[in-house]
Amino acid sequence: MKNAFVKWNQISLVKRIALGIIVGIILALTLPTAASGVTIFGTLFVGALKAVAPVLVLFLVMYALAAHKRGTKTNMKTVLALYAIGTLLAGGVAVAVSFIFPVTLTLTKGAEGLTPPEGIVEVLKTLLFNMVSNPVDALLNANYLGILLWAVVLGLALKSASQTTKDVLGSFSDAITKVVQWVINLAPIGIMGLVFDAIVTTGLSALLVYGKLVAILVGCMLFIALVMNPLIVYIYIRRNPYPLVFKVLKESGLTAFFTRSSAANIPVNMKLCEELGLDEDTYAVSIPLGATINMAGAAVTIAVLTLAAVHTLGIEVDFMTALLLSVIAAVSAAGASGVAGGSLLLIPLACSLFGVPNEIAMQVVGVGFIIGVVQDSCETALNSSTDVLFTATAEYAKEYKESKVGKAVTVKS
Repeated sequence: MKNAFVKWNQISLVKRIALGIIVGIILALTLPTAASGVTIFGTLFVGALKAVAPVLVLFLVMYALAAHKRGTKTNMKTVLALYAIGTLLAGGVAVAVSFIFPVTLTLTKGAEGLTPPEGIVEVLKTLLFNMVSNPVDALLNANYLGILLWAVVLGLALKSASQTTKDVLGSFSDAITKVVQWVINLAPIGIMGLVFDAIVTTGLSALLVYGKLVAILVGCMLFIALVMNPLIVYIYIRRNPYPLVFKVLKESGLTAFFTRSSAANIPVNMKLCEELGLDEDTYAVSIPLGATINMAGAAVTIAVLTLAAVHTLGIEVDFMTALLLSVIAAVSAAGASGVAGGSLLLIPLACSLFGVPNEIAMQVVGVGFIIGVVQDSCETALNSSTDVLFTATAEYAKEYKESKVGKAVTVKS
């Protein structure tokens, strides 16, 4: 038994996850009732990731800042610039594609019991209040802006602490990282349960009614992941970006697709950054921050569904309004995590730009929930994998600049 367990762990995680997906599909199609108990594995897996992620972020960021040596530069400015550029361009792509392939909706009953934000000011205010949340409350509610702020404050305060204190903090950080590795090793079983549950409870028949809308959403996200993001990466690092792009999609995007939670994928992304040999001072902050504000997938969802409502009502849209929608989609997407319901509940905000009544906008939100099994999965996969992609890009860009400076110095001498 022990040998079998060792051999199982020697197989690459991606291959084990692929096997879990296949088993989940087979069970859902052949034994939907008899095998219903496997759904608990998916629930437990996502719950475990969500439970360990806030503690991991708190201790990693605290230790990274406390142990940070003066004069050592991080790449956070570049990472933040990439997050902003990526999200803004994603909104632009979604708007352009929605004009090239306009889609109209068969409106359904609206999402009940949900209250969307009244404007962009409310979204930004929610983010600001999340930042100054009570630290215990932030941990309990997985409020990553609050966790990050407290981790930064405590980390800076501990810079002057004794080396013994810093070593203890580092030991706690290493221990939590080890727990994360244990949880991630359960991914094949957890994802098997998630796949089974998605197919049995949602089915695929409901998606056929909105096939064109799903195709546009997924097409936009694939274009961003496979064309736009690689182009951005190439501009920064000046070498073939696809080995890095495919690696992050395979090892981060795959798990995010099934967990459908950027927060739950934080431990996976942290581990991937470590495997890529990235600077912990940077990724300890950029990954949890990216899970909060780097939302290219959300920008696509907001823009596409908003313009679907506009096309359905036959509203004419000029170029400047479309451009403004791209900006609003990007800014709203960055605030999506601060609003219950995520990107879908920001659609009424964007719809108000075109005078679409709130009743119609909430019906569009209802459509979003129907196709959510695909929309939310693809959106999370794009958002979460891009966190690692842009963090790595920032570090490789720094190395590229340093190599150019080194060559210039050599030539001059």
